[in-house]
Amino acid sequence: MYPMLDGFDVGDVSTVSNAMPIATYKPKLNQDDAYEKEATLDNELESDGGINSFEVENHEDEVFGFTQKLPKYANDSIQKDLEIDNRHSIHFESQGVPSKGSGMQNVEMQLQNEKKSQLLKTPMLVLNYESKIGTGTTPTVRRKLVMPTSITQMNSLLLQSSNSSSTRPRWASRRDRELLSAKLEIENARVVSNSSGLYAPIFRDVSKFSRSYEMMERKLKVYIYRDGEKPIFHQPKMRGLYASEGWFMKLMEGNKRFVVRDPKKAHLFYLPFSSQMLRVTLSEQNLRGKHMEQYLERYVELIARKYRFWNRTEGADHFLVACHDWASQITRQPMKNCIRSLCNANVAKGFQIGKDTTLPVTYIHSMMNPLRGVAGKPPSERSILAFFAGGMHGYLRPILLKHWENKEPDMKIFGPMPRDLEGKKIYREYMNSSKYCICARGYEVHTPRIIEAIFSGCVPVIISDNYVPPLFEVLNWEAFSIFVSERDVPSLRNILVSIPRERYLALHLGVEKVKQHFQWHKIPVKYDLFHMILHAVWNNRLSQIRPR
Repeated sequence: MYPMLDGFDVGDVSTVSNAMPIATYKPKLNQDDAYEKEATLDNELESDGGINSFEVENHEDEVFGFTQKLPKYANDSIQKDLEIDNRHSIHFESQGVPSKGSGMQNVEMQLQNEKKSQLLKTPMLVLNYESKIGTGTTPTVRRKLVMPTSITQMNSLLLQSSNSSSTRPRWASRRDRELLSAKLEIENARVVSNSSGLYAPIFRDVSKFSRSYEMMERKLKVYIYRDGEKPIFHQPKMRGLYASEGWFMKLMEGNKRFVVRDPKKAHLFYLPFSSQMLRVTLSEQNLRGKHMEQYLERYVELIARKYRFWNRTEGADHFLVACHDWASQITRQPMKNCIRSLCNANVAKGFQIGKDTTLPVTYIHSMMNPLRGVAGKPPSERSILAFFAGGMHGYLRPILLKHWENKEPDMKIFGPMPRDLEGKKIYREYMNSSKYCICARGYEVHTPRIIEAIFSGCVPVIISDNYVPPLFEVLNWEAFSIFVSERDVPSLRNILVSIPRERYLALHLGVEKVKQHFQWHKIPVKYDLFHMILHAVWNNRLSQIRPR
């Protein structure tokens, strides 16, 4: 049993003060209850986030001018348009098509006969929604133009981050010296064209990564704070859209290679809370938004008061792993110096390249079989140029369908589809038969479609401005994926058909080689997703270390 936090009963918001949060809840959720509650919320929020419940903050701040004039919609009309057919929205991985009829041709005929969603009337100008977190107010429209950050600019920001200054610790530590020594060894790593188990083209520098990974295995020690009671702390949720944070927590807390019981031996300190369970638990008390941030503030106060390690670096050697959409917002202040591994990695909303790292969104249906296999076809048997199917969440997907639904025979672009076993089978057939899988953002910048495409052997086409792709610090994403800016959706087919076959084959090979780095295993294996996430944190901590 983990010790409880003191002083903040989430059942009574009036008790919030300088005291710490308490981990006794009214009603208290056991693990099954929490999973059932979250499953209900997942049904509301799947399809890459949702507008139901209290997810108002999920709408982007960016507005990119396409070609048409700003629509003269009132705020209530915009809200109404966004909610149309929301009940039909479903998540990409579990997308299906009706079981009536047979084969993909029948599916396409049925989709053509279905009533068009009114959302397809959305003009080409992308709207900007703005709301204070947790206010429950209707989103308002801002007429502001914000230029997106391209993948090339992100590469430059990553390079700049390695040369930027970092917070100096208040006192020296033997562990800092060990990290500095490891950093120097990595920088002087012997050049290798390839390394056992690694495919060089998908890495920025396979020599440095190989050396860094080896040093991590040899040296890295992590201390996990035992403070905090379930369900917010130490209770991983292993299924659903946000399962990445749960799988990491489960594997980290059960690890014997990296975890130490003596914090004086640790190079990094893990804050083992679940942003997903924090949302669920506080929503039981009708507390949300700002209260989640306040809860984390008091948790940090407890850690800082009880232990001396936070104060030495102001949290710079601490890290968190969080996948819920709100995690980037609620951790931005109380954990601003921490290394944040976030699914919602939006460089326009406070995600810091080089300090923070992107957590891959891996939708898990079965805890017993997290790697549910997908047998993708070889390139010669992939007759479909591009494929997308999904709910009309956010501003971008209606634009995608407006331009490409039923426009070209080799562009299979669909809206939301019902779920059933036959539908899922046909859906997977689309993925396995397509050269490129369109990974269009929803309400937020992230989407599980990217990893699902990789598992299907389909080259991801990422259409999500300002999104920093997973494991960006070490992976060369342009070796196995295509980036298309949101404003270039009207030119999507031209962009794809202009890619030479040799280039496509190289991208497909990269997809096949990178799969191993995005797989969960109940017992972690070398170079798998657990180790890659931990390495990303290790890598970013090393980049902060400077000689005194």
